[in-house]
Amino acid sequence: MDGNAMSSERTITKNTRQINVVFKHVERKSIVKSDQSNLQLNGNEIPLDKNEKLADIITELEQMIGLEKIKDLIYEIYALLQVTKLREEAGLQSNKHVYHMIFKGNPGTGKTTVARIIAKMFHAMDVCSKGHLVEVERADLVGEYIGHTANKTRNLIKKSVGGILFVDEAYSLARGGEKDFGKEAIDTLVKAMEDLKHDFILILAGYSTEMEDFLKINPGLSSRFPIQVEFPDYSIDQLVKISELMIKEREYNFLPQTLMKLRNHLSNEKRYNSHQFSNARHVRNQIEKAIRHQAVRLLNEVKSPTKQELMNIQPDDFKFDSQSNLDKK
Repeated sequence: MDGNAMSSERTITKNTRQINVVFKHVERKSIVKSDQSNLQLNGNEIPLDKNEKLADIITELEQMIGLEKIKDLIYEIYALLQVTKLREEAGLQSNKHVYHMIFKGNPGTGKTTVARIIAKMFHAMDVCSKGHLVEVERADLVGEYIGHTANKTRNLIKKSVGGILFVDEAYSLARGGEKDFGKEAIDTLVKAMEDLKHDFILILAGYSTEMEDFLKINPGLSSRFPIQVEFPDYSIDQLVKISELMIKEREYNFLPQTLMKLRNHLSNEKRYNSHQFSNARHVRNQIEKAIRHQAVRLLNEVKSPTKQELMNIQPDDFKFDSQSNLDKK
C-alpha cells in the first residue's frame, strides 16, 4: 500500500471514529462542557469548529424543560451537519439540505425560543452566514393594495438572508380567501424558498389545527417544508419546573405553600380554561404579577425588609384574575 493510500485509510478511520462519537451525542444522555469548552458525552470529547459558542448554544437547548422530540430533531440536524463535514474531508459527496420548517403548537410551548436557538446553531455550524432571526406576523407582510404586499414581503426576506424568517400565526395569511393580499405574501415566500434556499430559512409557526388547514390550501405547500415539528403542551410538573427556573433567574424564592398554590392554579387552568391556556407564557405572566404584588406588600407592611424577605414570594402575592372556586381555597 503506497503512502497516499495509507494516509487516506487513516483519514477514513479517523472520520469513522468521529462519526461514532457524533451519533452517540445524538442520544443526549449527558452533555457538559469541559475546561477546553469542548462538548463531551459520557466522557467522549467531540471535536467541533467554533466549539465554545456551539457548546453554549446546545447547553441552552438542553436546559429547556421538556421538548424531547424537538431536542432529538435538532440533534439529528447537528449530527447531519457534523457528518457532512466529515464526508467532505473524506472526499465524499456532500449535498446541501433544505431546512425550511413548520412549527405547530399552542402559545407558550417554546416555538420562538427554539427558533432563536436554531438560528444561532446554524450560524455556529456555517449553515447561515449571519444567524439572525427576523420575527414577523401577518401585518408585517401584508400590504393594503395590489403589489404592496409583494414589496413588503420581499424586503423582509432580504432582511432575513443569512438567517431565519420566522412567521408567527402563519395560517392568518390564508384567512382572507382568494382575493386577500395574504395569498400574495405566500406566493412571494414560496418563490424565495426556492431562489434562496441555501442561505435563507423560513419557519412558519402557529396552532396545530390551523396550520394543518393552512398547508392544505396549496397541494405542494406542505412538501416544501421537509421539517415539521409538533410542540406539545407542557405537563403540570413541567410548568412547575419552568416556574422554579423563572423565579430563580430573577433571584426570588417560592415558599413551599406558594408553589403549591401556583400548582393548584395551573391544574385548574389546564382543566377548565384549556382553550385559552398559554403554557409557559401564562406562568411567566403570573410570576411577573406576583413580583409586583410582593413589591406593594413590602412597601406597605415591612419598614426594612431583609434580603430573604425581598426574595420570598408569599402565597398571597399570587392573585389570579380568573379564579375558580378551587383557586380561592
